[in-house]
Amino acid sequence: MLKRERLMLLLDMVNQNGIMTVKDLIEQLGVSDMTIRRDLDELADSGKLVRIHGGAQSVASSDATELSHVEKKELHLEQKQQIARRAAKMISEGDTIYIGPGTTQELIVHYVDDIADLRVVTNSLPVFESWQNKNVDLVLVGGNFRERSGAFIGGLASDTLGDLKFNKSFVGVNGIHNESMMTANTEEGSAQAVAINNSLTKIVLADRFKINRDDFYQFYNLYDVDYLITNVELSEETITHYQQYTKVILAED
Repeated sequence: MLKRERLMLLLDMVNQNGIMTVKDLIEQLGVSDMTIRRDLDELADSGKLVRIHGGAQSVASSDATELSHVEKKELHLEQKQQIARRAAKMISEGDTIYIGPGTTQELIVHYVDDIADLRVVTNSLPVFESWQNKNVDLVLVGGNFRERSGAFIGGLASDTLGDLKFNKSFVGVNGIHNESMMTANTEEGSAQAVAINNSLTKIVLADRFKINRDDFYQFYNLYDVDYLITNVELSEETITHYQQYTKVILAED
């Protein structure tokens, strides 16, 4: 079977079933584990399906239901750790930083040594809790609590963030497709946009499985951020494509 034919068949199977495991695909296509994983990564990089632990999910199925916070924490953990480690290197003494909601952003704290005069502002309860034992000036912005992501959103959150200024902002996305930075909830996206606008340096964190992926609400334009931190495993073609919008930083171990 030619590679192009195999990719089309694999994509058709995932789209028909919603979710397929690597094991199922191996059995049905009769090819090696390495070949299936390489094919899935290629299709995910081109935005045709969503890579999940142990398999793949159709874009339509993925867009229909936003994963819970607990489910997201377990998804693509290695890639998130790489990005969080790289993001932590951008934090400096005397910074006032905004860290938005998201399971990648929650990991940043694990890679930050003691930094003098650091202020951390967030509207994410999990991010706030992760920094509580650090010697920093820690600020939690309140509002309406969104349980699915652990974020405080709404008018109160956005108004408060609108009054604050940051040296750097670290924000996540559910998907990036061309210049569009997207999330699942309009109010959560709007709060992040306010914080980004008030930041001198704007940094978006997106693991490779979120690249070329759409979601419900476009909350910011990639042209207007300074850096995109993502994973080194992306294809050269994809990296080159996104470098036309912003500076791409590739995170690796």
